[in-house]
Amino acid sequence: MVLLVSLAFALFPIVFVVSAAINPLGTLSSTDLLPTGASFSNFGNLFRNTAFEWWFLNSVLIASVSAAVSVFLSALAAYAFSRMRFKGRRVGLLSLLLIQMFPQFLAIVAIFLIFTTVTDLWPAIGFNTPWGLLLLYLGGALGVNTWLMKGFYDTLPRELDESATMDGASHTQVFFRIMLPLVAPILAVTGLLAFIGTINEFLIANVFLTSAESKTLSVGMWGLVAGERNNNFGIFCAGTLLTAVPTVLVFQFLQRYIVSGLTAGAVKG
Repeated sequence: MVLLVSLAFALFPIVFVVSAAINPLGTLSSTDLLPTGASFSNFGNLFRNTAFEWWFLNSVLIASVSAAVSVFLSALAAYAFSRMRFKGRRVGLLSLLLIQMFPQFLAIVAIFLIFTTVTDLWPAIGFNTPWGLLLLYLGGALGVNTWLMKGFYDTLPRELDESATMDGASHTQVFFRIMLPLVAPILAVTGLLAFIGTINEFLIANVFLTSAESKTLSVGMWGLVAGERNNNFGIFCAGTLLTAVPTVLVFQFLQRYIVSGLTAGAVKG
């Protein structure tokens, strides 16, 4: 019974959005689960009346590159913090933890002033550019990912990299050939979390992206229903369904790495 109730709570919003997306009246209210005259006109209007394709491409590009780069940099930093002993190691770890206690939006004024200067010097990575927003997201994800990966590295036996070092392997070879395959599950998890967090981020993207073709999905979709007299809820729900596609595909792609990592070594023989 508990499972059925939980399933109902989980599926109801999805069914509600699907019903609104195929409602030709473009409203959220409907007496039937399947609206009268149900059609896919909202999907057509979404592409005809908005720059949804640009929002989609911008979001997928920024989220994919941000997740990949942040996971790689975090893996490098976590390996150093876990396996090496150097001056300032403890201070660096505590600093990463302290920085994550404050949301990135608190520094929005300082970031805005910095990007004003950067835009004048190098417009390609300033306002209204995916690359400028990408740099902001990279700075916000490194701390959490580094802490998660560092804890995972600590669970691996040191004898693995010590034996490789005795055989003449460098830190680079140990990292790429031994450590990365073993930490594949945490790489997949942090990559998925970074992708979801980036593609759903709204506040910072809304500040730094203003032109129609530079907006991300969250900013562009918000504009459809932001006005008091806007009646674009049908189009909004259609876009919401399409927005979920990249996240579902990324999860399906990374799921096998998570499962294989969790089950590795579970059977001896």
